[in-house]
Amino acid sequence: MVKQPVSVNGVVRWRDVGLTDEKPHQQKERKMVVLRHEIGDVLRDVRQRQGRTLREVSHNARVSLGYLSEVERGQKEASSELLASICSALEVPLSLMLREVSDRLAIAEGVAVPDTVPQDFAARYGRDLNEELSDELSKGLMSNAF
Repeated sequence: MVKQPVSVNGVVRWRDVGLTDEKPHQQKERKMVVLRHEIGDVLRDVRQRQGRTLREVSHNARVSLGYLSEVERGQKEASSELLASICSALEVPLSLMLREVSDRLAIAEGVAVPDTVPQDFAARYGRDLNEELSDELSKGLMSNAF
């Protein structure tokens, strides 16, 4: 590699001019993921899959129609209390909605998310969480949530 002077606006800088075949390292540009957008998308998807209107869900959640619309469009940052109220109106556990958001964020970030709970985590809390989830799924408690 050889250095060569380059003048930019009267300032001399040294640039590598080369004999190598190396291509410049290009960083992969990532799109910024906004949490409120993902939350809104998941809430809208759940509501639409249930065939329910914004008006119906806003009434059941005791949230204004306009505010719920802004939350679904990712324009408003919903509080945890508001999210709990909306999830309750949709009859979806908050944890399940947040899991879907988490999975979407992981995909957007290019991160692999395991489908199971790590054994050390389950052992730490004294029960087999995978077994409990399997039991709940087999009972059908979560089947109508999404």
